[in-house]
Amino acid sequence: MIVYGRNVALSYLENPKRIKRVVLQEGFQDKKIKSLIEEKNISYEIMKKKDLDSFAKGVHQGVLLEVEDYPYVPLEELISSSEDSFLVILDHLEDPHNLGAIVRTCEAIGADGIILPKDRGVSVNATVVKTSAGTIENVKVALVTNLSQAIDALKKQGYWIVGTAMDGEDYRSFDYRGKIALIIGNEGTGMGRLVRENCDFVARIPIYGQVNSLNASVSFGIMAYEVLRQKGK
Repeated sequence: MIVYGRNVALSYLENPKRIKRVVLQEGFQDKKIKSLIEEKNISYEIMKKKDLDSFAKGVHQGVLLEVEDYPYVPLEELISSSEDSFLVILDHLEDPHNLGAIVRTCEAIGADGIILPKDRGVSVNATVVKTSAGTIENVKVALVTNLSQAIDALKKQGYWIVGTAMDGEDYRSFDYRGKIALIIGNEGTGMGRLVRENCDFVARIPIYGQVNSLNASVSFGIMAYEVLRQKGK
């Protein structure tokens, strides 16, 4: 996987075991990145900007890394015995920018992990890594074949499943203490029918303006901090 950007590079260089290749733009001057490369004794290549541009599909800021693919974990590794456990289920999100922003929030709040479906949705790619500012390396993500079966497994371990939809109840009216798995639905169609049917509760964020919904990552951020507030964090 090709990743790029200075914050991303710093994240990988701090723990370089998955780095396969480092490429710097000719004349690259970032002292912190160059110091880490020297400190970790990592070899690197120099490339002209036009050549580097051809590798990166976004703003690379003069640094590009080839790294091993993101190491997903099994669902069982996310399940916790802690009553404060907080998991996030993303029901076929399509925008990697949304996933990256949600990853960044998950890392900030110390969420236990993210659950993604294997098919028909975004997975961890270079855009996700860049949008997350490299925090994806500190967040566990599980890929599952069937979201409904994954939800059933969580319920058996004592998790309350909270979905999100515009026709739900005010998100501030729920008790989020205990094990919580929060579902964010697809950007256009929301949660799938079977996923919704498996929810214990369905919450909504009140909208007072003319728009009829919020961005998926914004919605998650609002609800995530309400969960944390109620857990006393």
